[in-house]
Amino acid sequence: MQLSAGDGLTTSGSFLVTDMHQGAPGLAHGGLLTTAMDEVLGSLNWLLGKPAVTAHLECDFRRPVPVGTELAMRARVDGALGRRVYMSAEALIDERVAVTARAVFVQVPIEHFVSHGSPEHVQQAIVDRDRGGPAFGRTDIQVNP
Repeated sequence: MQLSAGDGLTTSGSFLVTDMHQGAPGLAHGGLLTTAMDEVLGSLNWLLGKPAVTAHLECDFRRPVPVGTELAMRARVDGALGRRVYMSAEALIDERVAVTARAVFVQVPIEHFVSHGSPEHVQQAIVDRDRGGPAFGRTDIQVNP
């Protein structure tokens, strides 16, 4: 998946569904599509500049997504209240909505990851954050390329 920062608090990009993403014969697996939506939504946290974790995620599958399809992904921040950030996203096939998602992310201190994550990954995240984040000064964000 490759994503770019857009106007305001938005991201957009594309995701190619391959044979490795297959669920039912010839179609993308719903769990994989949910993961893709979590990734595009999670990328918005880089724009906010604060670490966050997914607290709630729901997806609606509007149409089948065939293997070989390139999904156009769009996500936006809808609002925030305290540490909660409300977001929504959609994945389109030829301008037609295939999947929609709504999520709540909770902003957490870096100590959250120290307590629950691997030390190597936490250290790299701290270095990235001190530098302004991997996306600092860039408009193209690659999430799990």
